[in-house]
Amino acid sequence: MDEANFEAPGKGSWELDSTHFTRPIARFSGDKIIEAFPRGFAEGTARYGLLLDHLQPALVNGFLYMQPVAYLAPPGATAPPPAPVLWLLTRLHPKMRARIATSARAFEAKQWRTDLETWDTQDKPAAIERHKAIQIIDVAALSDEGLVAHLHDCREHAAKMVELHHKYTATAIVLTGDLLAHAVPWTGATPGEVLSLLKGSSPISQGFAADELVKAGDALAHNDRALAVLRSDAPPAERIELLSEDQDVGPAVRAYVEAVRYRSVGYDVGDPSAGEMPEVMVQALATAAAGLPAPASDETAVEALRVRVPTEHRAQFDELVSEARLVNRLRDERGVYSDGWATGLARRALLEAGRRLHARGLLPDPSHAVDLKLDELSALLRGQPGPSPAEAAAHHEWRTTHASEDAPPFLNSMPAPPPPADILPPAARRASRAVDAALANLFGVSEAANSDQVLRGLSVNSGTYEGPARLVDSPADFGRIRHGDVLVTRSTSPYFNVVLPLLGAIVTDRGGQLCHAAIVAREYGIPGVVGTREATTLIEDGDRVRVDGTTGEVHVLAPAAS
Repeated sequence: MDEANFEAPGKGSWELDSTHFTRPIARFSGDKIIEAFPRGFAEGTARYGLLLDHLQPALVNGFLYMQPVAYLAPPGATAPPPAPVLWLLTRLHPKMRARIATSARAFEAKQWRTDLETWDTQDKPAAIERHKAIQIIDVAALSDEGLVAHLHDCREHAAKMVELHHKYTATAIVLTGDLLAHAVPWTGATPGEVLSLLKGSSPISQGFAADELVKAGDALAHNDRALAVLRSDAPPAERIELLSEDQDVGPAVRAYVEAVRYRSVGYDVGDPSAGEMPEVMVQALATAAAGLPAPASDETAVEALRVRVPTEHRAQFDELVSEARLVNRLRDERGVYSDGWATGLARRALLEAGRRLHARGLLPDPSHAVDLKLDELSALLRGQPGPSPAEAAAHHEWRTTHASEDAPPFLNSMPAPPPPADILPPAARRASRAVDAALANLFGVSEAANSDQVLRGLSVNSGTYEGPARLVDSPADFGRIRHGDVLVTRSTSPYFNVVLPLLGAIVTDRGGQLCHAAIVAREYGIPGVVGTREATTLIEDGDRVRVDGTTGEVHVLAPAAS
């Protein structure tokens, strides 16, 4: 693979996704993500009549690039049509008029409520049932041929879960974007102030298996014998095993462990699952035993912003806040209960394949299995010719030693801005403005200058916290996090939630007010500063820092102790 060769996968502008995937995607799953993502995305945009049909993904040297595709865009179109053409198209083309009518009906009928009911009563339960059916399989007991079939099943299941995740992307962003598009101009508030009104409406954002963790923490807090085990010097895995077998606290601890052990802490099979990090689970249990904060909304903040809304718009403001809070949990739930779980299960199967191939001298390390394609793994497991150990190691090295900073942010050119909503028919404007507001606050970063001592980003939760910086280059570094650390990382995923109970504050390079790090900082009630662009470059691991969630500044107070 040529490190310097980043050729665009097609005409038009392609933008690097450095918010979700900060490294190349593992070869086992990359092509299935490319297939599944746009299918789910397009299904969601159709329900809301959006003029953005989908985002077309492509892999370039393993890095994920995206290109927006407009509804009814002709094959090969690489940019939105000129404004005069779009004006005519949205008013005269029968399919476009029908699409816009769908958008109007979606708001009138509150399509998101139907979506939420479908998620709660059909899609989420079915996904959980399928996850559990796969999880109960003892992969170590499978024959080689059985493991090949299981790998295929896991790969297909993960693809279906990626599609399910993005089936609800439009639902997750339209309501929040609609609130921003109305409340910001009405009040003059910042997007961060408006989004703070959603605090307390997404319990899942406090950590997946939050209920199980609270129950385990409560059981431990009332059992001195178990607390002694938890605080002992025994290896973390041994402590987990001892606590799981305890007659008093065992049921609650086992329920927590089973709920998280096969959940990925990233978006890719190359990222570890929570069960691979017993030290993190031990610390989470210790924090839970000391007491976790309960999610709660800030009614004072709602009322303080409401009085800034013009009187004639207050009833609509109340409805916007209420509906956005209703659907807000879907933002993280759709990942935790779909591809986050499926990815972890696929990784379990891959590591089993890796252990077998490593034992036969066909892989340098079991973890290298994620960097082989399914047909390559199948051939090796069947004793057929396949990639050499050196080739597998080269794929692994590329993925683990390169990051988004090594890839061009754009290929061919920078993308054109979205068409102004004002040229669209009135029925299309509300959805267009909502999507524009959501995307701007998902990916936008601060443009303020940084120095070696002070970094500036976007404030996502008020409050100030001082503590040691813990640089996390990937989820594999989670084991180094200690209670009270300040997480400093490129970006986070919903699956970082497993370490939330340990954190004092969050600082990221990437992401805007709607990125995952911003959501969890607000929900968990800790200071957060996102979109600093350079935190992982300017802050050293162990530096003492002060995170000011009110001003959006991060001050480096002292270097790491030698």
